[in-house]
Amino acid sequence: MCGRFAFHSPHETTAELFGLEPGFPLLPPRWNVAPGTDIAAIRLAGDGRRELAQLRWGLVPSWAKERSIGQRLVNARAETLSEKPAFRTAFRRRRCLIPADGYYEWRVVTGGKQPYYVAALAGQPFALAGLWERWVDPGNGEVLETCVIITREAAGIVREIHARMPVIVPPEAYALWLDPAADAQALLGPLLGPEAGVGLEAHPVSRRVNSPRNDGPELTAAVAAEAGGA
Repeated sequence: MCGRFAFHSPHETTAELFGLEPGFPLLPPRWNVAPGTDIAAIRLAGDGRRELAQLRWGLVPSWAKERSIGQRLVNARAETLSEKPAFRTAFRRRRCLIPADGYYEWRVVTGGKQPYYVAALAGQPFALAGLWERWVDPGNGEVLETCVIITREAAGIVREIHARMPVIVPPEAYALWLDPAADAQALLGPLLGPEAGVGLEAHPVSRRVNSPRNDGPELTAAVAAEAGGA
């Protein structure tokens, strides 16, 4: 799964990595991004250019009667995207990239869970595979744009921490992943291979990350793993 991540790369790095044109909004650095908040996502605009949008993390399908469903749709399993009514249309037509410098995962230990921070060994940001939707509130007509992070079976070092991990899209696949005309199922297959965990590192971090109220670079710093506790 992926329930918390960090994204704090400089504006210029984001523009270069994702092929964004100048003028997109400056993003405040965040080290403890939680569901239910607005997050940065790259998608194709109507004219075919890549744009950076702020989307609410927690997908609300266009047919939903109320937005509260988004609280339960934070992650989407890659194995069933084409089957689940909440995701299958967005999987075909509305894919996005969610930039991250790393993400957090919790390992079950005696007496509780130990958080770990997973990031690229090279120290560079990467893209999590996502889907997005546009929902119109039937009561007041308000438009809400939301997203979900796709997950897969864990690979590499991540398997030692948790059974699931987010799907990571390599730079060479960005254009196809964003292209609504591309075969979504064919795109996903190569992203689920065992090499997904290559190039990642993980280390235990403070349990302060458990609270979304805490934020700051110290949350990603390595600490000695604790034996138990919540």
